[in-house]
Amino acid sequence: MDEYSLKLDKFLIPLLSNIKNPIILELGVENGRSTKKFLDICSNKYGKVFSVDINDCSSVTNDKNWKFFKTRDDNFEFIKSKLPEKIDVLFIDSLHEAAHVEKLIYNYYPILNIGGYIFIDDISHLPYLKDKKRNNFYCEINNKETFEKILSIYSENSEHFDLNFSFFSSGLAIIKKKDNSDLIKKKKLNERSISIKNIIRKIWRKIKK
Repeated sequence: MDEYSLKLDKFLIPLLSNIKNPIILELGVENGRSTKKFLDICSNKYGKVFSVDINDCSSVTNDKNWKFFKTRDDNFEFIKSKLPEKIDVLFIDSLHEAAHVEKLIYNYYPILNIGGYIFIDDISHLPYLKDKKRNNFYCEINNKETFEKILSIYSENSEHFDLNFSFFSSGLAIIKKKDNSDLIKKKKLNERSISIKNIIRKIWRKIKK
């Protein structure tokens, strides 16, 4: 089994086992690996999968519980018009750029049921560092920025959703909705890593050595 499928089986699929009649919105289809896993769940739980991709992925499956839309995943009005009023799962595996992921979270979060999940793939930059086998500048920078963006959103909304990460393979962020409050707009984290105090701390540690 490839790492992508193993990641879904270990960290995503088990969380969906208690959702009855799940409504799943999948952003990014490609060859349909995640699509087929979602449909396996839905076949046993009488759920539905709605998938979106800018490429024509309509031949991935002919499952009666699946609907595919060839469009951008930020075509919000169109996509929402094709969905039930609420969804249980949002799976984001399309354009892995921080600003785009942020836009998707804020626009689809309101239609997520309480207890529902948002899964965001590719949040770890570690496999893509210069000295690693996946060595890729674009993936390294975008995954790191996406990870930091999710943290900044959580910092302002920790009362409204739970957040966990898996760093297996290229990583996965797991958001679980706790209430129907509107998400507060994220702010830049007020970190002190480059503060004068921390610079002095680092100098002092070097002196002590």
